[in-house]
Amino acid sequence: MVLKKERKILPKARRIVVKIGTSSITDKRFRLDPRKIGKLVEESMRLRARGKEIIIVSSGAIGAGVGRLNLERRPRDMSSLQAAAAVGQGVLMQVYSKYFGEYEQPAAQMLLTGEDFTDPRRYRNFKNALATLLKWGVVPIVNENDSVEVEEIRLGDNDTLSAHVAVGANADLLVVLSDVGGLYAGYSGKGRRGRLIRTVERVTPKVERLAGRASRGFGGMLTKVRATKIATSAGIPVVIANGEEEHVLERVVAGEEIGTIFLPERKKK
Repeated sequence: MVLKKERKILPKARRIVVKIGTSSITDKRFRLDPRKIGKLVEESMRLRARGKEIIIVSSGAIGAGVGRLNLERRPRDMSSLQAAAAVGQGVLMQVYSKYFGEYEQPAAQMLLTGEDFTDPRRYRNFKNALATLLKWGVVPIVNENDSVEVEEIRLGDNDTLSAHVAVGANADLLVVLSDVGGLYAGYSGKGRRGRLIRTVERVTPKVERLAGRASRGFGGMLTKVRATKIATSAGIPVVIANGEEEHVLERVVAGEEIGTIFLPERKKK
């Protein structure tokens, strides 16, 4: 396979942050689907076998709580969402631990809030803990602490969190998995997504306007695109791709033209 010029940097990535959106690991009723997690764990382990370090930023705690509590639908009020997340976070980690355990791969839970990135002492502690986990060969599984933090539930679906984690980890690549194939031009709200944009050299107001028209609900495309600015400004390329694609992680890292790549604005330090 001949790689596109802009994708040649991807196979060189050693430390990779994978953001897994709620839609990528839940069913149509927003309940956790363990089989989807198993698929992504399998792909992650194949990448680890090739010498890659994997950090997972995973949504899905609320969906796991909805399933465990046997709720008819996802709650809408904030206190119920937080309560569902409190129930579901343990379930989510159990599922990840089960599948990683099949490979005898240790995994660790890291629950963060916005202050872990704005307070210098807490940010330093986060980076030190993360570096130690990676040195020990552990796969960190990061999530927003939804039981105490409300902004991420309202707006982010862990998109912004994943960018901050990528920067703090000094990652080589951020892969954002969602239920869409990337950023589209000509999107309409009537089921027409338009033309997939394969490469974004820089996030401009025009790009943000395209993303804004494509945003729907939690963790919409605009939030993802704004998160890419955090990573790319630190020299980290970002790929947004559909988590339902077969072997999606391996294909992205191989440099295949899948999803939308956002090129780094400068070389990583």
